[in-house]
Formats: sequence, C-alpha cells, structure tokens
Amino acid sequence: LQRDAKGQYLFDLLCHHLNLLEKDYFGIRFVDPDKQRHWLEFTKSVVKQMRAQPPFTMCFRVKFYPTDPAALKEEITRYLVFLQIKRDLYHGRLLCKTSDAALLAAYILQAEIGDYDPGKHPEGYSSKFQFFPKHSEKLERKIAEIHKSELSGQTPATSELNFLRKAQTLETYGVDPHPCKDVSGNAAFLAFTPFGFVVLQGNKRVHFIKWNEVTKMKFEGKTFYLYVSQKEEKKIVLTYFAPTPEACKHLWKCGIENQAFYKLEKSSQVRTVSSSNLFFKGSRFRYSGRVAKEVMESSAKIKREPPEIHRAGLVPSRSCPSITHGPRLSSVPRTRRRAVHISIMEGLESLRDSAHSTPVRSASHGDTFTAPGRGGRTESSERVAVIADENYSPADSVLPTPVAEHSLELMLLSRQANGAPCSIEEEKESEAGTPVAGEAEDAGGELRALCPGAGSLGAAQAEQVNKFVLSVLRLLLVTVGLLFVLLLLLIVLTESDLDTAFFRDIRQTPEFEQFHYQYFCPLRRWFACKVRAVVSLLIDT
Repeated sequence: LQRDAKGQYLFDLLCHHLNLLEKDYFGIRFVDPDKQRHWLEFTKSVVKQMRAQPPFTMCFRVKFYPTDPAALKEEITRYLVFLQIKRDLYHGRLLCKTSDAALLAAYILQAEIGDYDPGKHPEGYSSKFQFFPKHSEKLERKIAEIHKSELSGQTPATSELNFLRKAQTLETYGVDPHPCKDVSGNAAFLAFTPFGFVVLQGNKRVHFIKWNEVTKMKFEGKTFYLYVSQKEEKKIVLTYFAPTPEACKHLWKCGIENQAFYKLEKSSQVRTVSSSNLFFKGSRFRYSGRVAKEVMESSAKIKREPPEIHRAGLVPSRSCPSITHGPRLSSVPRTRRRAVHISIMEGLESLRDSAHSTPVRSASHGDTFTAPGRGGRTESSERVAVIADENYSPADSVLPTPVAEHSLELMLLSRQANGAPCSIEEEKESEAGTPVAGEAEDAGGELRALCPGAGSLGAAQAEQVNKFVLSVLRLLLVTVGLLFVLLLLLIVLTESDLDTAFFRDIRQTPEFEQFHYQYFCPLRRWFACKVRAVVSLLIDT
C-alpha cells in the first residue's frame, strides 16, 4: 500500500479478490495496541488510522447484517454472511434455545460434510465438531439426529440458505456486542441490529428500540446516552457506561453508522453528527457509505454469471475453525473443550470486574421497557424477553484479535502446512493472542496490509495535540463570529436609517438611548479623531 492509500482502495481491492459485488454489508476491522476494536474508515488514509507498527493485521467481517439474508442476490454474498453467522454461533454471540441451536448446527454439518453416510460417519461423529462455546452430549445427539433424518439431499447452498433463514428469526441475529454497565452497576451488552438498538442482560433482552424511535446518540467520556421518543410523546434517556472512553466512542460511531444504514432512504440524507451540543467540543463523525435501501436496489440490477465458490479450499479462520479440513476433523475430547470454555468464561468475568470495578450512577436513566418486536412477531406481556437457555457471554466481544507477531504466526503457519492439527486451546489463544493471516476468501480470514507507519506512541501524542488545537480553533472561530455579528447589529442600530418595528422598539428603550449618547457617540468621535490624525500624518509624510 502507498502511504496515502485510503481505506476505500484497500476494501475495493479485497472485494475484487473475492469477486464480491454486494460489498456494502462488509467492512474491515482492526484492533489497536490497547485492544480496542475499530472499523476501518474508507475516507481516511489506512496508515493514519493505525497506531501500531507495520505489518498490520485486519479482519474481513460483516459490518451491516442484511435485514433478510435469504434475499441477497448472489450466492457468494450469502456464503460470506453464512461464514460470519457461523462464527457468531461459535463465539456465543448468536444465542438461542437448545432446539434452535441443534437445527443450526445440523445445517452447518449438511453444508460442509454433505449427507449422512454410516461408512464415513460413525456413532458420535457430531461430537468431533465445535459449533458453540460449549456442548452437551444431549445436544450432540440431537444435532446428529436432525442431520441424519431431516436434511438428507440438501446441497451446500440450500443448507446455507436454510441456516440464514433460521438465524434471521433469532433475537440476537446481527448482534455485535459492546460490554457496558448500566446505572446500577449491572453488566450488560449493547448492540445495534438491522431492526434497532438492543440491550442484553443475562439470558434476557431487556430493551429493544426500533430505529425510528431513536432520536439521538451521544457520548461524554465513558458515558453513552441514547435518546428515545416513543408513542404519546414519551421521551426516555438510556445511560450506560463503557470500560474506556475509546470503547464509548467506538460504540457511538457504530450506532451512528447503523442508524444511517438501516433508517435512511437515501445516502444524501446523511448528516455529520457531533457527540456534543457545543460546536467546538466533542467528536464529529459522518457515515460515508450507501444505505440499505440503495444497496438492495443496486443488487437487483446485478446481471452476471454466478461466481464460482470454493467452499472446501478456503483457509479456515483461526478464530472459527472450519470443519471441512482434514486435520481439524480430529476428535477433541469433550472434557478438554469444557475446560477451555470454563477458563475463557473465568477470564471474561475477571476482565469485566477489572474494567468496571467502580460502578457509576446517574439519575438520567429511563424506565425499563421493551418495544414491540420486528415484523409480525408477537411480544409477550413480560417486560423482558428470554432469548436462550444460558447466559449471554460472547467470548469474542471482550477478546478481540490484536496485531499479529511474526514468531507465533510463522510457527502456526508451518504447523498447518505440515498437516499438524491445531487444538481448541491453540484456537482460543490465537483469538486472544495473534491470528494467522490467511486467504481473504473466508469471511473470518485475516488480511495483512504492509505499509509504512509511525510509532504508536508518537501517533497517539500527535492525535491528542491535534484534537486540542482543533478545539481551541473552533472556540476562537465561534467567539470571533459572535463578536462580528454583534458589531454589525450595533452599527445597523446606530447608523442606519432602517425603520422596522424590531429596530424601532430597541431604539426607543431607555437603556439603548443611554448607551448611544453616553458611550457610543463619544467612542465614535474618538475613533474619528484618531483616523483623521493618522490620515493627516500620512499626508504630511
């Protein structure tokens, strides 16, 4: 990459490599040295967005989940969305009832290994595959039963389509969780879906707010505010607290982008949004892409031969191993999988506790409520909706993928090249540690961009200085502008012959007459005298 290459150039290059036309649903994600996730902004230079030393590690991800993934025009797009949702299922983001989980896993089995064959698939074959953060023997038997009896004859494309249709009906479809705390200090996950804003606590969805009910989003430091206007002019402000100011800003930017993408009719309606009510304070951000309606209209015009999809030849994502490759079909003992899951969950709990050791309280939090569900779905009379049998603990939400290091990457690449299997522990360590840069043909595959860049420390300091300078300049501009407007108004009032009702009322007030004769007239005579003196001095010289 050239030093001044924009994010749009890199994204277009990747989509061309994937032969992908419906690309507006996807994005490039990276993680800074402070373990904070970011979406690559396409209008800015790639190098300037990075705070780490090159080479940079980025991930190709679904950024805006389709409202109806089964209605996507091309199979390649549906396949990439399928890979993303399969990854969400693996990391515990897509939470669902046990019966739904078994059906989704069976669809994955059918798509990747085909019909059940007693010669190839012995008893207990479903236990070899890791679909969820943790399994049970009962769930594995249910998966195998559905795969054997209900899905025979389905092609990979049909199974993936059925998988998408089922996943789209779940409450946590499209959830990219942001860990936060509410005003009472309780842990919560905030997310933006194709249908609105969602808050998840435990195994319940405690808030669902449609996009047309969200009137404003802003943040101050670690505090995130969501302004809601419901029927009967009922206004509510929801307040949540992120672990860091950077996490809060990322949450705010994701909310601005999602609302613009799903709510607006045209991209020309997109406006620059400020995180503060004051012009010279806070962050300013503008969504730069097309909106969902424009994307669907553009997709309907696609006319080409369907591109070939190489399902079996893709390099699996380190964070979500494919089950189609030989070395990864080796059985992993269930006890080891459970031990890994327990250690991960313990790590998550300790991280949450350390990040939110002091809960902050505020009086601006609104009453708990649940808005009507999407489509024709009926909501229960309860204030919360139970979405799964287990607590919501997405492993990937607080274990992002940091920048890779050469040593571990080369070691893992060599192991894969030699056919050595990677254990589940290594997969998890790679997610919390360093990912391998594979082919970008997998929706979970990593993309490596080699380009020069400045050191992270110098870049951070320069960014802070730039923000301060911009704030000072904005303050000065606003002050000068206000003084200039007041000066013009004063001149019009005292020197012009305009006799409108507004000016007449002001001129007739005792305060204005006193100011005019005691201050303005002497000041005008003094200024005129000084001007004449300067002019005469210039004439004499």
